[in-house]
Amino acid sequence: MRVAWHLVLWRLGLAAAETQTSDAERECLAHHAAGRKRLVEVGVWHGVTTCVLRKAMASDGVLFAVDPYPVGRLGLSAQRLIARTELAKVPNGSVMWLRCTGAQAAERYAASYREAVDFVFIDADHSYEGLRGDWEGWSGLVAAGGIVALHDSRSSSSRRIDEAGSVVFTREVIVPDRRFATVDVVDTLTVLRRSP
Repeated sequence: MRVAWHLVLWRLGLAAAETQTSDAERECLAHHAAGRKRLVEVGVWHGVTTCVLRKAMASDGVLFAVDPYPVGRLGLSAQRLIARTELAKVPNGSVMWLRCTGAQAAERYAASYREAVDFVFIDADHSYEGLRGDWEGWSGLVAAGGIVALHDSRSSSSRRIDEAGSVVFTREVIVPDRRFATVDVVDTLTVLRRSP
C-alpha cells in the first residue's frame, strides 16, 4: 500500500521522486557525466539520478535507462511511471529505455551497437551475484577514458554496509581490475576510469 500511497502523493505534488543517493553523490555523478555522449544507468527507480545524468550529459548524448520495473499489485510499475514522467521534464539529449536487468541490457547493447559507452552508473541489484552480472556485462563495453560509477560499493560514515554483496564484490573484484583506476569516492559511491 505504501507504493500506491506514494504514487498518489507524488501525482498531487505532495511527495518527491525518491532516491537513496546523497546530495554529494549526485553532485559527483553530475561532474563525471558532464559532456558524456553515451551513458548507461543500471537501476533507474524513480529517475532522480537519471535526471541528474541527463542534465549533465552532452546535448547530443544518449542515455540508456535500464530497469526491469516489475509490475506491482496495481497492474503497473509505479516507479516506472514516476521515472518516465520525471525524465520527460529534462529536455537534454535523448533517453533509450531498456526494461530488463543490467546484464540483459549489456547483451542487447553489445548485439545492437558498435560504439563503446563513456559513462556507466550501476545502482541496481546490490547482491554479490547481481553486481557481478552488471560488471561482467558492462565493464568491457566502456571506452578508454570512460567512467564507471558504483553506488553502495563502500561504507560511509553514515552507512556501515561492509558486508553487503556489492561492497564485497567491489572490494574483491572491481577495485583490483587493472583495466580501471579509482578516481573518486564520495559517501558509498566509487568512481573508476577505464585505462587508455
